[in-house]
Amino acid sequence: MNLSELTHPNQLHGLSIAQLEQVARQIREKHLETIATYGGHLGPGLGVVELTLGLYQTLDLDRDKVLWDVGHQAYPHKLITGRYNTFHTLRQKDGVAGYLKRCESRFDHFGAGHASTSISAGLGMALARDQRGEDFKVAAIIGDGALTGGMALEAINHAGHLPDTNLMVVLNDNEMSISPNVGAISRYLNKMRLSPPMQFLSDNLEEQMKHLPFVGDSWNPEFQRFKESMKRLAVSKVGAVFEELGFTYVGPVDGHNLEELIATFKEAHLIPGPVLVHVVTVKGKGYAIAERDQVGYHAQSPFDLTTGKAKPSKTPKPPAYSKVFGNTLTKLAENNPKIVGITAAMATGTGLDILQNALPKQYIDVGIAEQHAVTLSAGMACEGMRPVVAIYSTFLQRGYDQVVHDVCIQNLPVFFCLDRAGIVGADGPTHQGMYDIAYLRCIPNLTLMAPKDEAELQRMVVTGIQHEAGPIAMRCPRGNGYGAPLMEEGWEPLPIGKGEILRSGDDVLLVAYGSMVYPAMQTAEVLNEHGIQATVINARFVKPLDTDLILPLAQRIGQVVTLEEGCLMGGFGSAVVEALVDHDILVPVLRLGVPDELVDHATADQSKVALELTPAQMAHTILQKFSPKPVAIGVSA
Repeated sequence: MNLSELTHPNQLHGLSIAQLEQVARQIREKHLETIATYGGHLGPGLGVVELTLGLYQTLDLDRDKVLWDVGHQAYPHKLITGRYNTFHTLRQKDGVAGYLKRCESRFDHFGAGHASTSISAGLGMALARDQRGEDFKVAAIIGDGALTGGMALEAINHAGHLPDTNLMVVLNDNEMSISPNVGAISRYLNKMRLSPPMQFLSDNLEEQMKHLPFVGDSWNPEFQRFKESMKRLAVSKVGAVFEELGFTYVGPVDGHNLEELIATFKEAHLIPGPVLVHVVTVKGKGYAIAERDQVGYHAQSPFDLTTGKAKPSKTPKPPAYSKVFGNTLTKLAENNPKIVGITAAMATGTGLDILQNALPKQYIDVGIAEQHAVTLSAGMACEGMRPVVAIYSTFLQRGYDQVVHDVCIQNLPVFFCLDRAGIVGADGPTHQGMYDIAYLRCIPNLTLMAPKDEAELQRMVVTGIQHEAGPIAMRCPRGNGYGAPLMEEGWEPLPIGKGEILRSGDDVLLVAYGSMVYPAMQTAEVLNEHGIQATVINARFVKPLDTDLILPLAQRIGQVVTLEEGCLMGGFGSAVVEALVDHDILVPVLRLGVPDELVDHATADQSKVALELTPAQMAHTILQKFSPKPVAIGVSA
């Protein structure tokens, strides 16, 4: 069968192992070809091709439910559920999403871009099924990395106490340190456990022993300990943990052996209650370069399939914000042993890999556990350390209560660095860093700042390290800086709550925050071409807001525009409006930012066009709002 002919996963039913292996090869070819051309997640999907085909052989996807944790490992799922012909549009505007989306396909049973959610959602579906008296299977696939998330463990704890609720959890374990010998023994013992004699022994041994002469009920305590010892001999060490938590453990099984996968899944479906199937896979399977460098090829920009090297950019780019942050923090940490960088499984993405390589004793990775990362930092701050918590804006949402309860209420000097703040592009709604301004500025004791460029970022890192009066947070956009001159050392901290005037004019006041400062300057240039002179303020801080600078100018100029790369509801513009109202300065205000809608996957530039946040578009909006005679100007990106 050709992969292009697959429009429904049930078409896999009845295919021979040879035919399934042919489909697997085609999935990898299509996957590699697409990512090499357009970019996207590479290693996760390559590692679960056989797992997907084997599991779907044992399910009826017209009835049964499958939940993929995170979703970037579900590219094979997309290719066999009717999206082959549009797969070349992956992560592009109006194309196939990089994660699962319920609105994209009826086979995407649960959308997810954050890790550790699948077991909770799957258990919810299973409980709803049982309450309605229905009968379908629920399978949640979760990676060993996502299993470090507290939410996954909470779900396991709950499911393990529901022995009458059928739920299959598939642990996709792509950790390469598992020994083949140990794996072979475990698989052999697993076959014993699943065989009818072993099931009979497990289910009936105690009852049979009761009927032996001189035994009866009197041997129950000793026998119970004997039975538990026998049980532990029949499962691997990791399996014993899940067994203790109430799951029937199956595995580990070779995640690239279709015959073994299908047989294991069929047997596991027959076991009542919660079942965990431990599947060992190789991240990047089938592409040797990705197998050797599993971190580097987790996701890739367009690259050459033969060499594995990224396609060179046509023009040199300034350094990425994350690299500037990592280098600056490392330089400071070299002279300050109290500085400790903390991340939640995002060392490379946040730039903390630089600190890790240079000063490993001053670096901590807690795994996918943002809540723990935040409270861990609070504990370190109590003991006089200078914890720097580097987490994506979208992921810090998962540690929100800890930010409030453990850091801000106690007014502890923790420095939060929020990477990927603002519009992030192809990852779509689950990863857009839209909400951090709104969800952080309402918390007492917390100082909030954002740099206009990479040089100001260096100064803000120093500001954050030296700020001892309480917690402080800095948001940074995804991608590269503007080419601002960088310093190797000698950075000066910024005065807390003080902005700066970058341009003066008497017609309109533009107050910009962070990544919107440069676009504000460009907008002012467009306005100047139409006879409108603008004052531009780089606010630097949203909390405390520089009211000494902003309010007199707003009152004198009489027309105010705020610019931010974040949600308008409760965001930076709201802070400016609140300050104006609180001081009885009633002037017209135009807030430019992201309205109350989800920003779908596209390039960042495409999203800004759609949101009317390019300089030309913003200038047009300002003229329409404030010009006595509406002026039509070009608004193309």
